[in-house]
Amino acid sequence: MRKLLLYIIILTTGLIFLARIFYLQVIDTSLALRSQDNAIEINYDYPQRGYIYDRNGELMVSNQPSYDVMVIPRNLKPFDTLEFSEILNITPEELGKKLDKAKIYSPLLPSVIIPQLTKSEYAFLQEKMRKYEGFYIQKRSLRDYQVDHSANVLGYIAQVNKQIIKDNPYYISGDLIGRSGVEKVYEELLRGVKGVKYIQKDRFNRDIGPYKDGIFDTLPEKGQDISITLDSKLQEYGEKLMQNKRGGIVALEPATGEILALVTAPSYDPALLVGRKRSPNYTRLYYDSIAQPLYDRGLLAEYPPGSPFKTLTGLIALQENVIDTKDKFYCNNGYSYGRSSRMGCHAHPSPLNLISGVAQSCNAYFAQVYRKTIEKYPTPQEGMDVWSEHLNSFGLGQFMGNDLSTGRPGKIPDSEYYNSIYPNHNWYATATLSNAIGQGEVLMTPIQLANMTATIANRGWYYTPHILKKVDGDPIKEEKFTVKNHTTIDARHFDPIIEGMHQVYKSGTARSLQIPGIEIAGKTGTAENFTKIDGKRVQLTDHSIFVAFAPVDNPKIAIAVFVENGYWGSRYAGRIASLMVEKYIKGEITRTDMEQWILENSLKDEYAKPLSGEPFIINQ
Repeated sequence: MRKLLLYIIILTTGLIFLARIFYLQVIDTSLALRSQDNAIEINYDYPQRGYIYDRNGELMVSNQPSYDVMVIPRNLKPFDTLEFSEILNITPEELGKKLDKAKIYSPLLPSVIIPQLTKSEYAFLQEKMRKYEGFYIQKRSLRDYQVDHSANVLGYIAQVNKQIIKDNPYYISGDLIGRSGVEKVYEELLRGVKGVKYIQKDRFNRDIGPYKDGIFDTLPEKGQDISITLDSKLQEYGEKLMQNKRGGIVALEPATGEILALVTAPSYDPALLVGRKRSPNYTRLYYDSIAQPLYDRGLLAEYPPGSPFKTLTGLIALQENVIDTKDKFYCNNGYSYGRSSRMGCHAHPSPLNLISGVAQSCNAYFAQVYRKTIEKYPTPQEGMDVWSEHLNSFGLGQFMGNDLSTGRPGKIPDSEYYNSIYPNHNWYATATLSNAIGQGEVLMTPIQLANMTATIANRGWYYTPHILKKVDGDPIKEEKFTVKNHTTIDARHFDPIIEGMHQVYKSGTARSLQIPGIEIAGKTGTAENFTKIDGKRVQLTDHSIFVAFAPVDNPKIAIAVFVENGYWGSRYAGRIASLMVEKYIKGEITRTDMEQWILENSLKDEYAKPLSGEPFIINQ
């Protein structure tokens, strides 16, 4: 029995060893892969990034060659660090830090030592690289901007960071990725696919040819070309008009939701963020806390919308059947309510109906209309929620689902918001009366203002605003950009509001801004501007707001313009909006008097005033 037990132990041990050897050699290939890693070098061939065109086929962004000095730490041999540092035009200390960082990242994978050499630098360095084993030059593709505008829309590319590499295995150290704008949103379309070459190494780390005769090698695939909805010439003209001013312009095509112009001011030349000067240029732009050129005011600036919001106040009142177009309200330079509260208004004829109320931008008219809307219901909470639901149907108070790289939702208050402010939920319509004229707690971004205007032009529907038009020549077919969004307002209620906006140009607050041959509907807005200086609330120069669409009967463009410290609606924003409409529809400017005024007048002095704190903005 003992002899049998001994044989069993020997046999069992032998079987275990055989099973383990079988597992290691046949099933578990990790050791083979490690050996293969040591014997095979992977080289990447970077593709051309896709081109970017405007809606009319004008090339906006192409490519230019770039060369990075790379290192694979494992392959390094002793070299003259002082000499090599001089060639690279960096200090030996900088070179040492870069090499240490590369070793920490990976001894086996390539890391960037010097990015984005010019052609002349590359030609000089290529001759000397053979002396420095472990270093090599990697060719890449940098952006080559054909325009000096639209930086906020196009965005920029930059090297990936550790987090991106961790989250997405496609990228390795030194790769470039879209970091903002179209470059970021459509990175996967634009970047293409890297080609890969596997090089066999011998035990002395010398190249001995393609691994397995190159059967695993792949060629790079160029990124897809895209066309964006922007009209490059209109965008350029908008940035020209906004020189020496701060604010935003957003123009949409009402019939499609395509973004025709998306201007932020001040802006910058996109070429500043290309090449080896990208980092210091970006730092300078980033730390400019006064002008904030990297801040896209068209998408991020949340302001009380001012008097353009009165159009929505009127539409909701019509839908709720608390007024009709014939109802008239008196205005005695304002509207008094409660025991001692009063909302002021400028001088104009009185009484007014809906059309004249819009044309003359009467605060008293819309305050009374708003109050009727809220007080229609048994409680102000119910009235407020109905009101906010109507506004939400215009895409307000929320992200609209656009394909832009940044944005903010604005704010549409509801009963829950006011219940949280007033003890015991004890509040009434008069406590929220400022909402009627686009102040109070309502906040909108310029793109929301533009979309509101396009929705009015369409009489109650809109397509989600978007920037992508075509991919490799094929029109986009995404459902969210090709399905209409309908508001809760019946189409029949929009006609009197549109006529009121038309009368703004004919007889109202923008009558001096008419464009020959184009029937325009618009709405002025003036927003009071407060800040704190030495702890005191001080009023500064008002902001200028304007929305418009044209032609009235067949709208081709809807636009919103916001000019900070622009005095009043028709002074800066109204002129700019009218000129943009004419530029887009006619392709030329006939109101050269208005254009000359805008180009010659600067708001630099306004912006030079000492300010502190965030501005508090109220409509008038």
